[in-house]
Amino acid sequence: MEDKRSPGMKEQRLRRQRINRMKKMIVAVMSFGFLSAIALCIGLTVQVVRLNQRIDALTEERILVQESGQPENPVSVLAGGDTIQSKALDEGSVSEKQKDSAAGEDPEAENAPQEDAKSPAAKQEPSRMDNPSEEDTAKKVYLTFDDGPSQVNTAAILDILKEKNVKATFFVIGNDNDYAPDLYRRIVEEGHTLGMHSYTHKYSSIYDSLEAFQEDFYRLRGYLGEVTGVEPDIMRFPGGSSNSVSNIDMRECIRFLNEEGITYYDWNVISGDATSQVYTADELIDNVMKDVAKNQTSIVLMHDAETKATTVEALGPMIDQLQEMGCELLPIDENTKVIQHISADQID
Repeated sequence: MEDKRSPGMKEQRLRRQRINRMKKMIVAVMSFGFLSAIALCIGLTVQVVRLNQRIDALTEERILVQESGQPENPVSVLAGGDTIQSKALDEGSVSEKQKDSAAGEDPEAENAPQEDAKSPAAKQEPSRMDNPSEEDTAKKVYLTFDDGPSQVNTAAILDILKEKNVKATFFVIGNDNDYAPDLYRRIVEEGHTLGMHSYTHKYSSIYDSLEAFQEDFYRLRGYLGEVTGVEPDIMRFPGGSSNSVSNIDMRECIRFLNEEGITYYDWNVISGDATSQVYTADELIDNVMKDVAKNQTSIVLMHDAETKATTVEALGPMIDQLQEMGCELLPIDENTKVIQHISADQID
Protein backbone atom coordinates (compact mmCIF):
# COMPACT_ATOMS: atom_id res chain seq x y z
CA MET A 1 0.00 0.00 0.00
CA GLU A 2 2.89 2.34 0.78
CA ASP A 3 4.32 1.67 -2.66
CA LYS A 4 1.02 2.65 -4.28
CA ARG A 5 0.79 5.99 -2.40
CA SER A 6 4.32 7.05 -3.05
CA PRO A 7 3.86 7.87 -6.76
CA GLY A 8 0.69 9.88 -5.96
CA MET A 9 2.40 11.86 -3.23
CA LYS A 10 5.37 12.44 -5.49
CA GLU A 11 3.05 13.76 -8.22
CA GLN A 12 1.38 16.11 -5.75
CA ARG A 13 4.73 17.42 -4.62
CA LEU A 14 5.76 18.02 -8.20
CA ARG A 15 2.46 19.75 -8.92
CA ARG A 16 2.86 22.02 -5.87
CA GLN A 17 6.37 22.85 -6.95
CA ARG A 18 5.13 23.79 -10.44
CA ILE A 19 2.36 25.90 -8.92
CA ASN A 20 4.83 27.63 -6.61
CA ARG A 21 7.18 28.33 -9.52
CA MET A 22 4.27 29.78 -11.51
CA LYS A 23 3.25 31.93 -8.54
CA LYS A 24 6.78 33.19 -8.14
CA MET A 25 6.97 33.92 -11.85
CA ILE A 26 3.66 35.77 -11.76
CA VAL A 27 4.77 37.75 -8.71
CA ALA A 28 8.09 38.53 -10.36
CA VAL A 29 6.41 39.67 -13.57
CA MET A 30 3.90 41.81 -11.62
CA SER A 31 6.66 43.27 -9.44
CA PHE A 32 8.74 44.05 -12.50
CA GLY A 33 5.75 45.68 -14.17
CA PHE A 34 4.92 47.65 -11.02
CA LEU A 35 8.49 48.83 -10.56
CA SER A 36 8.73 49.69 -14.25
CA ALA A 37 5.54 51.75 -13.98
CA ILE A 38 6.93 53.58 -10.94
CA ALA A 39 10.20 54.23 -12.74
CA LEU A 40 8.31 55.47 -15.77
CA CYS A 41 6.19 57.80 -13.61
CA ILE A 42 9.30 59.15 -11.90
CA GLY A 43 11.00 59.64 -15.23
CA LEU A 44 7.98 61.44 -16.66
CA THR A 45 7.71 63.61 -13.54
CA VAL A 46 11.37 64.58 -13.83
CA GLN A 47 10.88 65.40 -17.51
CA VAL A 48 7.81 67.51 -16.74
CA VAL A 49 9.68 69.40 -14.02
CA ARG A 50 12.62 69.99 -16.37
CA LEU A 51 10.27 71.10 -19.11
CA ASN A 52 8.53 73.54 -16.79
CA GLN A 53 11.89 74.87 -15.67
CA ARG A 54 12.90 75.29 -19.30
CA ILE A 55 9.65 77.06 -20.09
CA ASP A 56 10.16 79.40 -17.12
CA ALA A 57 13.75 80.00 -18.22
CA LEU A 58 12.66 80.82 -21.77
CA THR A 59 9.91 83.07 -20.43
CA GLU A 60 12.42 84.82 -18.18
CA GLU A 61 14.80 85.26 -21.11
CA ARG A 62 12.00 86.70 -23.23
CA ILE A 63 11.08 89.12 -20.46
CA LEU A 64 14.70 90.15 -20.04
CA VAL A 65 14.91 90.88 -23.75
CA GLN A 66 11.85 93.12 -23.41
CA GLU A 67 13.25 94.82 -20.31
CA SER A 68 16.48 95.44 -22.18
CA GLY A 69 14.61 97.78 -24.48
CA GLN A 70 14.75 95.43 -27.46
CA PRO A 71 11.28 93.82 -27.54
CA GLU A 72 10.55 91.11 -30.07
CA ASN A 73 7.68 93.22 -31.37
CA PRO A 74 8.37 96.86 -30.53
CA VAL A 75 5.17 98.29 -31.97
CA SER A 76 2.33 96.27 -30.52
CA VAL A 77 1.17 93.72 -27.99
CA LEU A 78 -1.59 91.33 -29.00
CA ALA A 79 -4.10 91.03 -26.19
CA GLY A 80 -7.66 89.77 -26.20
CA GLY A 81 -7.87 89.89 -29.97
CA ASP A 82 -7.04 93.59 -30.05
CA THR A 83 -3.74 95.29 -30.76
CA ILE A 84 -2.53 97.57 -28.00
CA GLN A 85 -0.16 100.12 -29.49
CA SER A 86 3.05 100.71 -27.56
CA LYS A 87 6.26 102.44 -28.54
CA ALA A 88 9.67 100.84 -28.32
CA LEU A 89 11.03 101.13 -24.80
CA ASP A 90 14.00 103.20 -25.84
CA GLU A 91 11.62 105.86 -27.15
CA GLY A 92 10.41 106.45 -23.59
CA SER A 93 6.66 106.09 -24.22
CA VAL A 94 4.46 107.45 -21.47
CA SER A 95 0.79 107.64 -20.63
CA GLU A 96 -1.75 109.74 -22.47
CA LYS A 97 -1.88 111.82 -19.34
CA GLN A 98 1.38 113.41 -20.52
CA LYS A 99 -0.11 114.13 -23.99
CA ASP A 100 2.27 111.90 -25.91
CA SER A 101 1.10 111.25 -29.42
CA ALA A 102 2.17 109.59 -32.62
CA ALA A 103 2.38 113.02 -34.24
CA GLY A 104 6.01 113.47 -33.23
CA GLU A 105 5.74 115.24 -29.88
CA ASP A 106 8.61 114.65 -27.48
CA PRO A 107 7.28 111.91 -25.19
CA GLU A 108 9.28 113.31 -22.31
CA ALA A 109 8.22 116.93 -22.69
CA GLU A 110 6.80 118.47 -19.51
CA ASN A 111 3.06 119.11 -19.49
CA ALA A 112 2.33 122.47 -21.00
CA PRO A 113 -0.58 124.59 -19.68
CA GLN A 114 -3.80 123.61 -21.40
CA GLU A 115 -5.56 126.96 -21.21
CA ASP A 116 -5.99 128.92 -24.42
CA ALA A 117 -3.49 131.74 -24.74
CA LYS A 118 -6.35 134.28 -24.78
CA SER A 119 -8.15 132.89 -21.75
CA PRO A 120 -8.37 134.90 -18.49
CA ALA A 121 -6.37 132.23 -16.67
CA ALA A 122 -3.55 132.55 -19.15
CA LYS A 123 -3.54 136.35 -18.82
CA GLN A 124 -3.63 136.40 -15.02
CA GLU A 125 -0.76 133.95 -14.48
CA PRO A 126 2.31 133.80 -16.73
CA SER A 127 3.14 130.37 -18.03
CA ARG A 128 5.91 128.55 -16.21
CA MET A 129 7.16 127.53 -19.62
CA ASP A 130 7.57 131.22 -20.57
CA ASN A 131 9.67 131.89 -17.47
CA PRO A 132 11.14 128.57 -16.50
CA SER A 133 12.93 128.42 -13.19
CA GLU A 134 15.99 126.33 -12.48
CA GLU A 135 13.74 123.86 -10.64
CA ASP A 136 11.44 123.58 -13.68
CA THR A 137 14.25 122.92 -16.14
CA ALA A 138 16.28 120.49 -14.04
CA LYS A 139 16.09 116.93 -15.28
CA LYS A 140 14.29 114.63 -12.88
CA VAL A 141 15.72 111.15 -12.49
CA TYR A 142 14.09 108.32 -10.55
CA LEU A 143 16.42 105.43 -9.79
CA THR A 144 14.37 102.24 -9.42
CA PHE A 145 15.45 98.76 -8.40
CA ASP A 146 13.49 95.58 -9.16
CA ASP A 147 13.53 92.01 -7.84
CA GLY A 148 14.92 92.60 -4.34
CA PRO A 149 15.52 92.49 -1.53
CA SER A 150 18.70 90.44 -1.73
CA GLN A 151 20.91 90.01 1.28
CA VAL A 152 24.11 91.48 -0.14
CA ASN A 153 23.22 93.78 -3.02
CA THR A 154 20.15 95.51 -1.59
CA ALA A 155 22.03 96.27 1.60
CA ALA A 156 24.99 97.60 -0.40
CA ILE A 157 22.72 99.78 -2.55
CA LEU A 158 21.05 101.20 0.55
CA ASP A 159 24.49 101.98 2.00
CA ILE A 160 25.49 103.86 -1.16
CA LEU A 161 22.24 105.80 -1.30
CA LYS A 162 22.63 106.77 2.35
CA GLU A 163 26.21 107.90 1.77
CA LYS A 164 25.15 109.98 -1.26
CA ASN A 165 22.02 111.29 0.49
CA VAL A 166 19.88 110.10 -2.43
CA LYS A 167 16.41 108.54 -2.26
CA ALA A 168 15.29 105.86 -4.69
CA THR A 169 12.44 103.44 -5.35
CA PHE A 170 12.43 99.69 -4.73
CA PHE A 171 9.90 97.45 -6.50
CA VAL A 172 10.19 94.40 -4.31
CA ILE A 173 9.09 90.78 -4.50
CA GLY A 174 8.08 88.42 -1.71
CA ASN A 175 11.06 87.21 0.28
CA ASP A 176 10.58 85.26 3.52
CA ASN A 177 14.25 84.71 4.31
CA ASP A 178 15.38 85.82 7.77
CA TYR A 179 17.24 88.86 6.46
CA ALA A 180 14.39 90.21 4.29
CA PRO A 181 12.13 91.92 6.89
CA ASP A 182 14.97 94.17 8.07
CA LEU A 183 15.67 95.23 4.49
CA TYR A 184 12.00 95.97 3.77
CA ARG A 185 11.87 98.09 6.91
CA ARG A 186 15.16 99.79 6.12
CA ILE A 187 13.86 100.87 2.70
CA VAL A 188 10.91 102.58 4.36
CA GLU A 189 12.74 103.98 7.38
CA GLU A 190 15.50 105.55 5.26
CA GLY A 191 13.00 107.49 3.16
CA HIS A 192 12.91 105.44 -0.01
CA THR A 193 9.70 104.49 -1.80
CA LEU A 194 8.52 100.92 -1.42
CA GLY A 195 6.69 99.53 -4.44
CA MET A 196 5.31 96.12 -5.40
CA HIS A 197 6.69 93.88 -8.14
CA SER A 198 4.73 90.64 -7.46
CA TYR A 199 5.21 88.09 -4.71
CA THR A 200 6.56 85.15 -6.70
CA HIS A 201 7.97 86.88 -9.79
CA LYS A 202 7.03 83.70 -11.66
CA TYR A 203 5.43 84.82 -14.90
CA SER A 204 3.68 81.54 -15.65
CA SER A 205 1.88 81.75 -12.31
CA ILE A 206 1.26 85.49 -12.02
CA TYR A 207 -0.14 85.87 -15.51
CA ASP A 208 -2.00 82.55 -15.66
CA SER A 209 -5.33 84.29 -14.96
CA LEU A 210 -6.68 87.51 -13.51
CA GLU A 211 -7.51 85.63 -10.32
CA ALA A 212 -3.90 84.43 -10.06
CA PHE A 213 -2.64 87.98 -10.56
CA GLN A 214 -5.01 89.29 -7.89
CA GLU A 215 -4.02 86.57 -5.43
CA ASP A 216 -0.33 87.33 -5.92
CA PHE A 217 -0.99 91.07 -5.55
CA TYR A 218 -2.93 90.73 -2.30
CA ARG A 219 -0.36 88.32 -0.91
CA LEU A 220 2.51 90.76 -1.46
CA ARG A 221 0.65 93.87 -0.31
CA GLY A 222 -0.52 92.11 2.86
CA TYR A 223 2.97 90.79 3.59
CA LEU A 224 4.62 94.18 3.13
CA GLY A 225 1.96 95.84 5.28
CA GLU A 226 2.54 93.30 8.03
CA VAL A 227 6.34 93.67 7.93
CA THR A 228 6.68 97.43 7.43
CA GLY A 229 3.34 98.91 8.47
CA VAL A 230 3.07 100.38 4.97
CA GLU A 231 0.91 99.01 2.16
CA PRO A 232 2.44 100.35 -1.08
CA ASP A 233 0.27 102.18 -3.57
CA ILE A 234 2.60 101.81 -6.57
CA MET A 235 3.57 98.77 -8.62
CA ARG A 236 5.67 97.65 -11.53
CA PHE A 237 4.44 94.71 -13.58
CA PRO A 238 6.97 91.90 -13.99
CA GLY A 239 8.12 92.42 -17.56
CA GLY A 240 6.34 95.76 -17.77
CA SER A 241 2.77 96.56 -18.77
CA SER A 242 3.55 95.82 -22.43
CA ASN A 243 4.96 92.34 -21.88
CA SER A 244 3.90 89.73 -24.43
CA VAL A 245 4.14 86.60 -22.25
CA SER A 246 1.00 87.12 -20.21
CA ASN A 247 -1.79 84.58 -20.73
CA ILE A 248 -4.32 87.29 -19.94
CA ASP A 249 -5.09 90.65 -21.46
CA MET A 250 -2.89 93.08 -19.54
CA ARG A 251 -5.72 95.59 -19.66
CA GLU A 252 -7.56 93.38 -17.16
CA CYS A 253 -4.66 93.68 -14.73
CA ILE A 254 -4.49 97.43 -15.33
CA ARG A 255 -8.23 97.77 -14.73
CA PHE A 256 -7.85 95.85 -11.47
CA LEU A 257 -5.03 98.14 -10.30
CA ASN A 258 -7.10 101.19 -11.23
CA GLU A 259 -9.92 99.88 -9.06
CA GLU A 260 -7.48 99.29 -6.20
CA GLY A 261 -6.08 102.82 -6.49
CA ILE A 262 -2.64 101.53 -7.47
CA THR A 263 -0.44 103.48 -9.90
CA TYR A 264 1.97 101.41 -11.93
CA TYR A 265 5.23 102.61 -13.42
CA ASP A 266 7.20 101.27 -16.36
CA TRP A 267 10.51 102.87 -17.43
CA ASN A 268 12.10 104.92 -20.17
CA VAL A 269 15.77 104.47 -19.26
CA ILE A 270 17.49 101.10 -19.05
CA SER A 271 20.83 100.31 -17.50
CA GLY A 272 21.05 96.97 -19.27
CA ASP A 273 21.51 94.91 -16.12
CA ALA A 274 18.38 92.89 -16.94
CA THR A 275 19.92 91.23 -19.97
CA SER A 276 21.98 88.09 -20.20
CA GLN A 277 24.79 90.20 -21.63
CA VAL A 278 27.37 91.01 -18.99
CA TYR A 279 27.92 94.76 -18.96
CA THR A 280 30.76 96.35 -17.06
CA ALA A 281 29.98 99.02 -14.49
CA ASP A 282 31.14 101.71 -16.92
CA GLU A 283 28.87 100.34 -19.65
CA LEU A 284 25.87 100.38 -17.31
CA ILE A 285 26.63 104.00 -16.47
CA ASP A 286 27.01 104.94 -20.14
CA ASN A 287 23.68 103.27 -20.98
CA VAL A 288 21.90 105.30 -18.31
CA MET A 289 23.58 108.62 -19.08
CA LYS A 290 22.85 108.25 -22.80
CA ASP A 291 19.11 107.81 -22.21
CA VAL A 292 18.82 110.36 -19.41
CA ALA A 293 20.25 112.98 -21.76
CA LYS A 294 17.20 112.49 -24.02
CA ASN A 295 14.53 112.92 -21.36
CA GLN A 296 13.29 115.63 -19.05
CA THR A 297 11.92 112.96 -16.71
CA SER A 298 13.69 109.60 -16.50
CA ILE A 299 12.62 106.46 -14.71
CA VAL A 300 15.70 104.23 -14.67
CA LEU A 301 15.29 100.45 -14.67
CA MET A 302 17.86 98.63 -12.54
CA HIS A 303 17.90 95.49 -10.40
CA ASP A 304 19.10 94.60 -6.91
CA ALA A 305 18.84 90.80 -7.08
CA GLU A 306 21.69 88.70 -5.72
CA THR A 307 23.37 88.40 -9.12
CA LYS A 308 23.55 92.16 -9.79
CA ALA A 309 26.89 93.01 -8.19
CA THR A 310 27.89 95.11 -11.20
CA THR A 311 24.88 97.35 -10.61
CA VAL A 312 26.15 97.99 -7.10
CA GLU A 313 29.58 98.80 -8.51
CA ALA A 314 28.08 101.25 -11.01
CA LEU A 315 25.67 103.03 -8.66
CA GLY A 316 28.02 105.43 -6.86
CA PRO A 317 29.75 106.78 -9.98
CA MET A 318 26.39 106.90 -11.77
CA ILE A 319 24.93 109.12 -9.05
CA ASP A 320 27.99 111.38 -9.20
CA GLN A 321 27.68 111.82 -12.97
CA LEU A 322 23.93 112.45 -12.81
CA GLN A 323 24.42 115.11 -10.15
CA GLU A 324 27.24 116.70 -12.14
CA MET A 325 24.79 116.90 -15.05
CA GLY A 326 22.45 118.85 -12.76
CA CYS A 327 19.84 116.12 -12.43
CA GLU A 328 17.49 116.02 -9.47
CA LEU A 329 17.43 112.47 -8.05
CA LEU A 330 14.08 111.64 -6.47
CA PRO A 331 12.01 108.75 -5.15
CA ILE A 332 8.71 108.09 -6.91
CA ASP A 333 5.79 109.84 -5.21
CA GLU A 334 2.42 111.33 -6.09
CA ASN A 335 4.12 114.16 -8.01
CA THR A 336 6.10 111.87 -10.28
CA LYS A 337 5.31 111.99 -13.97
CA VAL A 338 3.68 108.67 -14.81
CA ILE A 339 5.56 106.69 -17.45
CA GLN A 340 3.60 103.71 -18.74
CA HIS A 341 3.97 101.61 -21.87
CA ILE A 342 0.20 101.08 -21.82
CA SER A 343 -1.67 104.04 -20.44
CA ALA A 344 -3.89 103.36 -17.43
CA ASP A 345 -5.99 106.36 -18.48
CA GLN A 346 -7.10 104.50 -21.59
CA ILE A 347 -8.59 101.61 -19.59
CA ASP A 348 -12.29 101.93 -18.79
